[in-house]
Amino acid sequence: MQTGLRAIPQNHSNGLQTKNKMKKIIVFIGTVFLSQHLMAQEFIPLWPEGKKSDWNGKIVTDSIYNERYFRVGTPGIFAFPVHKENNKGATVLICPGGGYDHVTHLYNGFNFAAWFNAHGINAFVLIYRLPNQTDLKVREEAPLSDAQRAMRILRDNAAKWNLDTNRIGVMGISAGGHVASTLATHSEDVSSIKDSLDASGYYPDFMVLLSPVITMGRYAHSGSKRNFLGSDTTKAMIEKYSSELQVNANTPPAFIVHAQNDNTVNVRNSLLFYNALIEKNVQASIHVFPQGGHGIALTDNPGSTDLWLDLLDKWLNEKGFVSPVKKK
Repeated sequence: MQTGLRAIPQNHSNGLQTKNKMKKIIVFIGTVFLSQHLMAQEFIPLWPEGKKSDWNGKIVTDSIYNERYFRVGTPGIFAFPVHKENNKGATVLICPGGGYDHVTHLYNGFNFAAWFNAHGINAFVLIYRLPNQTDLKVREEAPLSDAQRAMRILRDNAAKWNLDTNRIGVMGISAGGHVASTLATHSEDVSSIKDSLDASGYYPDFMVLLSPVITMGRYAHSGSKRNFLGSDTTKAMIEKYSSELQVNANTPPAFIVHAQNDNTVNVRNSLLFYNALIEKNVQASIHVFPQGGHGIALTDNPGSTDLWLDLLDKWLNEKGFVSPVKKK
């Protein structure tokens, strides 16, 4: 369940291949350097001490291994705001993937934050609780609760980070796509703790979904479904958390990318969601590429798949979510 930076191809022989290899090495080094720099950014816990929503009182600690969170004791957001002079107005809350087994915050989070920042877009990477943790009252509510709270924090702190509260979207990658689409389609408030943030809205203004897990039905990703709902599932639970069945006329516009040869998350997840959006007259753009598997990355994608970020950039401009930087 990993998308993001891909390994550099080896064993090139001729001059052209060597040139391309050097170009990729430069991109790789630059991205790694930037990711290391981004790691020093501010981390904002989502909840006051002892007041996490959906908390049963048990104390768990963060467990990080191989650059992934396998347990989240302190859910929060890493903040990557853009400098005021480069700020184009839009903000994206990034929900990394990991099959609801872990949170791949570097590959699925920090790398994409770097791309958004380079395009004048504020980015925040969500570290959400995982449904299999022992500190939860209702396992399936924790990721949504954390996502709702994160959106409220962004809107409540808009002045601090120079955010436009009407242009705050969500991006979800793989299982993070399920977090994002659930955030955008579910009306139930599961994050209220009766503090001042309850007055802030948690619905995103747009969605960006990359190889997303959407459905818990026939075409569900089995690992995500098992980790999210557990082994004892009901028809009602499957329907409630199949995002394509929760779309309504107020669901925000979406930009969806998937590869037809994705053997991990079936492309029908994206197709089901797109069709549901169209049925409700919600504006949506979908791009299904023949190649890319479940590893569509920032760079070095096969064939036409490498165009996806250019298309995203144009879509964000077309929809008015980004604005030209004002000249002094």
